[in-house]
Amino acid sequence: MRVALWLLDSPRLGQTSSVKRIAGNLLKQPARKGCVQAQSRLGQLLCRDCGNTRDRRIGYELLRQAARAGDRGAQQELERLSR
Repeated sequence: MRVALWLLDSPRLGQTSSVKRIAGNLLKQPARKGCVQAQSRLGQLLCRDCGNTRDRRIGYELLRQAARAGDRGAQQELERLSR
């Protein structure tokens, strides 16, 4: 998970689609196991960068789970999406 967060937070690397795909794959397992930070970051990634409705719906649900657990970033992203 640390590698995924590092990739996403890297100013230059985090902007490329291939790196986002790798980071997303690295975040899936911890998100499924209930890691709030992984749910929040993967949810943001899916909602912002995926072009299909199914992935955005999954991302939204991950954000909702993380927001319920108290993740402030997920709460802010949900507020932004609901506008």
